Amino acid sequence: MIRFIRSLVRRQDGVSAVEFALIAPVMMLFYLGVVEVSLALGVDRKVTSTASALADLVAQDDVITDDEMEQILAAGAVLVAPNPGNLLQVRISSITMNLSGDAQVDWSDATGMTPLGEGTRYTTPAGILTPGRSVIMVEVLYPYESAFSEIGVGRFDIEETFYLRPRRSLVVSRQ
Repeated sequence: MIRFIRSLVRRQDGVSAVEFALIAPVMMLFYLGVVEVSLALGVDRKVTSTASALADLVAQDDVITDDEMEQILAAGAVLVAPNPGNLLQVRISSITMNLSGDAQVDWSDATGMTPLGEGTRYTTPAGILTPGRSVIMVEVLYPYESAFSEIGVGRFDIEETFYLRPRRSLVVSRQ
């Protein structure tokens, strides 16, 4: 029996197969992780692009009607395609800073999240807003569901906030 065990220890057949069996699961997990990260980055790019496009649509106008706002909000779901558009949450707001430097919300509309209250004070990042001017703020949130939810990497939110100054007037009005 001892002679048989010693002969098994000295044999080299199947070493490559054993090494592959040990390394293959790690390699597959690494590959799937890279694929998942690239999918999440693709969704992040779509969210950024959506926020930019929606802000641009609003900033190009001087007066936004209810119908226009409804179409702009609906465009967000189209812009995140081929990802499910019904998961997209969007809030579009106009923020104005008075001459004393206080910023407040002029109007706000949203789908999937609560609009900001009209007249609510709002603090923008430094350098975004100057006294006597306004800015269109678009907030986009997309809940991303990972394929690895079983191992604890489940759902996480991809968020983007985009600011753009109105192009045709100092303030984009809402009707």
